[in-house]
Amino acid sequence: MNTLHHTYYESPLGRILLTGTATHLRGLFFIGQKRERPVPPGSIQSDAPFATVLSQLDDYFAGKPVHFDVPLEMEGTPFQQTVWRALQAIPRGQTITYGQLARNIGSPSAVRAVALANACNRISVIIPCHRVIGANGTLTGYAGGLDKKRWLLDVEAGGVLPGLAAK
Repeated sequence: MNTLHHTYYESPLGRILLTGTATHLRGLFFIGQKRERPVPPGSIQSDAPFATVLSQLDDYFAGKPVHFDVPLEMEGTPFQQTVWRALQAIPRGQTITYGQLARNIGSPSAVRAVALANACNRISVIIPCHRVIGANGTLTGYAGGLDKKRWLLDVEAGGVLPGLAAK
């Protein structure tokens, strides 16, 4: 069994918990978000396994275009993993609806199942579930809160945001 690790990241949106192994990121949660996961029992607090993702998060939150390229360990059903892979294909600065996402994975009638899989995403920001919006173009459901969802969409669109430090 792989040793579990965790660390914290101080983002402009609040503290983030990262969990994983020495080689794979398993979780990225805003502290206090819905469905937040606790630190895994027996996990060792260490920044070292997360060095690459921490650097990429610095760039992301500074408004720089980032291609997250850290190995992910996505724990979920095959359907959820299909949805999460499709989320990663949504270009930065763009949004799609749950219906479009369902069509993109070849399951146009599975809009509710797609929305549920989206909500079960354990790796926020990197698996960009915040890029999915309601059919009428409104912001809907984000475990971190709609204020964070708006902020993330704005930073990806190149907006100037309060509290965004230039690096």
